[in-house]
Amino acid sequence: MTAFDTPVRLTAVAAPDQPDVTPALEELYRGFEEELLVPLWTEIGDLMPAHPSSKASTHLWRWENLRTLADRAGHLVPVGRGGERRAIALANPSLGGRPFATPTLWAAIQYLMPGESAPEHRHSQHAFRFVVEGSGVWTCVGGDGPSGGGTDAVPMNRGDFLPQAGWNFHAHHNATSEPMAWIDGLDIPFQWTSEAQFFEFGRDALTPEECVTPVRSRSEQLWGHPGLRPLSATHATPGSPLLNYKWSHTNAALRDQLALERAGFGGTVEPGHAAVRYANPRTGGDVLPTIRAELHRVARGAETAPVRETGSSVFQVFDGSGVVSVGDTSWTVARGDLFVVPSWEPVSFRSEAGATDSDEGALDLFRFSDAPIFEALHLHRTQKDT
Repeated sequence: MTAFDTPVRLTAVAAPDQPDVTPALEELYRGFEEELLVPLWTEIGDLMPAHPSSKASTHLWRWENLRTLADRAGHLVPVGRGGERRAIALANPSLGGRPFATPTLWAAIQYLMPGESAPEHRHSQHAFRFVVEGSGVWTCVGGDGPSGGGTDAVPMNRGDFLPQAGWNFHAHHNATSEPMAWIDGLDIPFQWTSEAQFFEFGRDALTPEECVTPVRSRSEQLWGHPGLRPLSATHATPGSPLLNYKWSHTNAALRDQLALERAGFGGTVEPGHAAVRYANPRTGGDVLPTIRAELHRVARGAETAPVRETGSSVFQVFDGSGVVSVGDTSWTVARGDLFVVPSWEPVSFRSEAGATDSDEGALDLFRFSDAPIFEALHLHRTQKDT
């Protein structure tokens, strides 16, 4: 390899804490280039900054615009083998046009037309679905492979959170006469960067017996009882065995936290700010190995303190309205809007929700993050700004 075709380019710079620029130094740098070597003293500011400096930008996507474009795609783009899903990913403006919301997280709006089915497949990426509006779609999860068997039909309704650990076969079907949209979250960028991803096709179609929309899935019948663990369940799984966290339970927990606060017994993370984390009922830990999911409720008129965290997050406004501040950027947000919080950028919320735009008179925010990855590597850090 010659200096001409090496990707390494080094420039001697006259600057404090840098060696004197001499012909000998220039010759040394050409030798480094030819041998594909980069000295730390030329890169330490980028490689070891005083605090995280994310490649991602803060950005907001309006739900109204996303849904309009998804509906147009629904009339133009079929669902089937090849594309697999009518999923339209958020592309962070600072990540080179790749379909990544953050360096580790994928977020997309998925859209299914009446009567449509998204074919069965599985992948190593851990995933979830969160429903901000609509009902009538079900997802069929599990099975013993392309031959079928053992699948669990899981209904999807507004406010429901549906986690799915990697390498589970799954398909979707819209059993209603109306289109339905929801958001998908996956760790695609993380597995893409770490070169750990696998994918496999399943069956092209489900059986008629599987094309049902039960009130409760089998996973809910077994695991959906607060504080109770079935003794029959001895086989550990990578993610939560509960495949649907219903909105009625989430809503009741948030409502009770604020009620306890009003009665003087605490229960909230800060005044007017209730929050819950979706938990694996087997372990009490996160629902997925690489993704943490939470629901935050900010009472009308309340404002949260700015918080910084290593790792990145994606938020969706589930209900209500208010002002979101991320770093030096602020937006007025409404139902469905999505936004990114890059690593170590401070984020805070002010609720302006009322009876006309909120069922509970509060700003409700669904959040997912890569916190389990950072905690596993002992790199997780938070800081509340005052």
